[in-house]
Amino acid sequence: MSELSAIHTTRVETIARAVLAVQTSDEGFFEITREVARFLEKSKARDGVVLVYLQHTSASLVIQENADPDVQTDLVTALKRIAPADAGWVHEVEGPDDMPAHIKAMVNGVSLHVPVAAGKMELGAWQGIYVAEHRARPHRREVVLQFLGCCGE
Repeated sequence: MSELSAIHTTRVETIARAVLAVQTSDEGFFEITREVARFLEKSKARDGVVLVYLQHTSASLVIQENADPDVQTDLVTALKRIAPADAGWVHEVEGPDDMPAHIKAMVNGVSLHVPVAAGKMELGAWQGIYVAEHRARPHRREVVLQFLGCCGE
């Protein structure tokens, strides 16, 4: 049986935007939850939604467990199985890990939206926001953060 909570409404009074630069070291998951929370705090966000958008095609964004680092290790392994580097890809201009990176980004996606209530993201108890780097070498990834909602003290 399903149950709908009380409905709360708010006006979109503000659109706040910033770009977060994330330096990755290699293939793996890089948590940005704190940085997104800091953006909301500096924006004085109260109620609305935060949009997170990655401006790249060989990395992605995910909401995943942030309690046990073995989860990220297993996720990297699973993604390598989905798109192995040695699968005979035609596109190899940027190296053998580039085409698999595009496939992994397509599977995960490059945008997220998270509800915000009373200035806090409504993530689950064990959820964090991550940039998933799919390339083997370091990259500087840019993430656009945008809050839509009401702000104030």
